[in-house]
Amino acid sequence: MNSRKAARTAVRSEHGSSTRQRRRLQDRAAGQITAFAGSMAFVYLHVAWFTAWIVINVTGWRFDPFPFGLLTLIVSLEAIFLSTFVMISQNRESARSDLRAEQDFETNALSEAWLEALGGKLSVDVTAVHAAARQRIRQANAQADRLDRDGSHPG
Repeated sequence: MNSRKAARTAVRSEHGSSTRQRRRLQDRAAGQITAFAGSMAFVYLHVAWFTAWIVINVTGWRFDPFPFGLLTLIVSLEAIFLSTFVMISQNRESARSDLRAEQDFETNALSEAWLEALGGKLSVDVTAVHAAARQRIRQANAQADRLDRDGSHPG
């Protein structure tokens, strides 16, 4: 009975691993497409493509005569796919940012616990330290508000 349960767990784990690997591959592909779509090479490619398309259809072959309905359809489909890739990349960056924020919070909480423990061993008044920190935070916020209001920057 235990061996069957272990086998099922191993299969689930393997399936989860392949799903995560596939998702990572898809995220990387979306990131690369988004990076290319945000480059000047992408712009130059489209300028050349549109120019060639219009010149061919105005002077020669005319497979898509003015007002270039096929070109419009292709560009619209491209925009749909590109916006999807951009959203996938943004979601990926958002997840990374959330993870960084969580790690920062955990690090800050651990540091605070250590500092309070050390402060207690050194007979430091933790309440006075917290009051001084709150005062400094209020001063920094007031200065930032003044700078925002005045439109000036320090330095």
